[in-house]
Amino acid sequence: MSRTRTPVVDRWFAGDGDGFRLLGTRCVACAAVFFPREDAHCRNPGCPGGDLEEVPLSRRGRVWSYTDSRYRPPSPYVTNPELPWEPYALIAVELEPERIVVLGQAAPGVTVADLTVGMEVEVVPGVLHEDAETIWTTWHWRPTGVRA
Repeated sequence: MSRTRTPVVDRWFAGDGDGFRLLGTRCVACAAVFFPREDAHCRNPGCPGGDLEEVPLSRRGRVWSYTDSRYRPPSPYVTNPELPWEPYALIAVELEPERIVVLGQAAPGVTVADLTVGMEVEVVPGVLHEDAETIWTTWHWRPTGVRA
């Protein structure tokens, strides 16, 4: 039996390989970009309001900040309490064209020792959790030039 690949959050990302992208929304009136996506109204307080359109975000950005997660997060984060906790790096990435910062986990094997503020990273498909029926997909940030 094959398992179903299911996004952790619907409509936040799409594609595979080099076509993988985070999906945000942009206001047609003021051009503000939002991620997580905004589908109801423009959040820019200076905007008179406009329609929101889905836009793929830049694949690459620069590390704005980073840290590591040394504790087991609470639910709904899925983890096996029977196994020892494995820390992971969190990266805040500045997407300059969109003028936003997007948080995400580092790709497996990337630690805080591998990161510096200002270094270029790219968004790549990732897996958050797997069970018997489903592979729950997400996004990760990976330093450019590194292949998994």
